[in-house]
Amino acid sequence: MDKDICTYLFDVLSSINEIDEYIAENRVYEHYCNNKMLQRAVERNLEIMGEAMNRILKVKPNFPVQHAKKIISTRNKIIHGYEQIDHTVVWGIVINHLPKLKSEVEKLLSENDNI
Repeated sequence: MDKDICTYLFDVLSSINEIDEYIAENRVYEHYCNNKMLQRAVERNLEIMGEAMNRILKVKPNFPVQHAKKIISTRNKIIHGYEQIDHTVVWGIVINHLPKLKSEVEKLLSENDNI
């Protein structure tokens, strides 16, 4: 796997791990909604993931990450439509989609280690 792609995948994984740390002690939607700093920290990491995925697809357009374009789209919505961010949608991504993405990225990185 291309060195740059590995770097971008590591950035995605690091962002997921940071979000996991932020919500580790309180995985409650209401807590997220009432904590502006937590919201911004999660949003920033989603932006990083989207940018990293965008860079991966520029190098390898058919890179095998499920929902890669949705990840990029989420980044764009957060950055360009910041005034309309739906906390329910962000929370759903964090709880339902990031664990799957984490597994997927870890698998890709571990396969690269075996080459």
